[in-house]
Amino acid sequence: MSRFLLVTVALVSLFGSLALASDKKVVRPKDTPPNAGWSHGLLVGDTLYISGMAGEDAAGKIPQMFEDEVKQSLSNIGAVLSEAGMSMADIVSVQVYLSDEALFDRMNVIYKTVLPDPKPTRTTVIVHIVGTGHIEITATARK
Repeated sequence: MSRFLLVTVALVSLFGSLALASDKKVVRPKDTPPNAGWSHGLLVGDTLYISGMAGEDAAGKIPQMFEDEVKQSLSNIGAVLSEAGMSMADIVSVQVYLSDEALFDRMNVIYKTVLPDPKPTRTTVIVHIVGTGHIEITATARK
């Protein structure tokens, strides 16, 4: 009897894991290329994982003003959220990657106006940003 129970639990765990893995849905704004090599967003159940979004527009152009770059990065996140039927209010966690610590206060002014209360959890890290931008933001949202 205990062997039967052990096998049953193992099978339920295996098929449960497979069901979760197949529950992934790629979320991509309409104006983005389908073969980017990564998913803009991945919806798993009611949780949306959003890839790092830089401050470039759909044409790949980065604004000259850092504040506009921050707004564009957040707008890119908003586009993924919208495609998943979510909004900024659904974000529960954010990671901000900045190229220079001196940009933190300027980023934070914009960030506080875009993300509604209660603010999501946030981690901010100073890193080397790939390309010519100064910011990349990733987020997790839940309906």
